[in-house]
Amino acid sequence: MTIGVLALQGDFREHRAMLERLGVDSAEVRTPEDLGHVDAIVIPGGESTTIGRLATMYGLIEPLRQRISDGMPAFGTCAGMIFLASNTVGPDQPQLGVLDATVERNAFGRQVDSFEADLDVTGLDDPVHAVFIRAPWIHKVGGDVQVLASVTDDEGHEHPVFVRQGRILASSFHPELTDDTRLHQMLIELTQEA
Repeated sequence: MTIGVLALQGDFREHRAMLERLGVDSAEVRTPEDLGHVDAIVIPGGESTTIGRLATMYGLIEPLRQRISDGMPAFGTCAGMIFLASNTVGPDQPQLGVLDATVERNAFGRQVDSFEADLDVTGLDDPVHAVFIRAPWIHKVGGDVQVLASVTDDEGHEHPVFVRQGRILASSFHPELTDDTRLHQMLIELTQEA
């Protein structure tokens, strides 16, 4: 098994280090040819508009969309969640549209509003320590999307921050910036099932 990490921009090295800790081979994906050699894909945090533009420039949008639609497991974190989603609140940007969700960019605020929190995640016994950096949240999910964790805002509204749709996982936060490997382990298990 080889898990690809989209390596156009963002914190792809941290995801590769996490996968290596779990004993899984990983590879950087920058071209459609690279994509053809991996069994799953991680789309890292970074800047979602930049990731979308570079993916368009490198001819990766359609191959990624096709592979994920055909059942290749995928895990998008922060900007990666935005890139996977079908829609955003605000200006249009390149998106794969494979996750039936509308995402709000920078929903928690600017860089100065970044924070950490312990989240209860469906299916895990202990909370996940989550690092939110200029993070999005999910504004709306489709019927096939399972919400695995949410955060409550200052006005008491709950916002999904970790979801699953089939073999797609997406989080608003950065699990690769912690020592907790459980979310990457979920991706590995989805890949083994596939």
